[in-house]
Amino acid sequence: MEETNRQRKIAGVLQKDLVDVLQKAAQDGMKGILISVSKVHVTSDLGVAKVYLSIFPSENRAEIVKGIQSNTPLIRHEMARRTRNQLRRMPELLFFGDDTLDYIEEIDKSLSGRDEDPIKNPSILPKRKRG
Repeated sequence: MEETNRQRKIAGVLQKDLVDVLQKAAQDGMKGILISVSKVHVTSDLGVAKVYLSIFPSENRAEIVKGIQSNTPLIRHEMARRTRNQLRRMPELLFFGDDTLDYIEEIDKSLSGRDEDPIKNPSILPKRKRG
């Protein structure tokens, strides 16, 4: 189903404020880590917002996303305070790690020839299961 104009506006407001909240938290506790909100998708009933986080360096992504998920009530409270004049009700926030940059990097590595050639070494390909 197509996203409504209202969903897009709320997603934009949430994305902008979440960037501020998460960057401030990253400055306080995690030096050298960059957190950006790559996408926010709000459900049609405006009750749930799925937040996709791009984290650099990506080695610690799972650990950082888990930490953010454990602090969701505090983040949601801060977001409700910031958006109290714009939103009647703060949607539930669900955080996910966004691995799009890793995927793009793998494609770039394969296209530039820095990756191992599967034609010369077929053992690197995943094995297919016969059904």
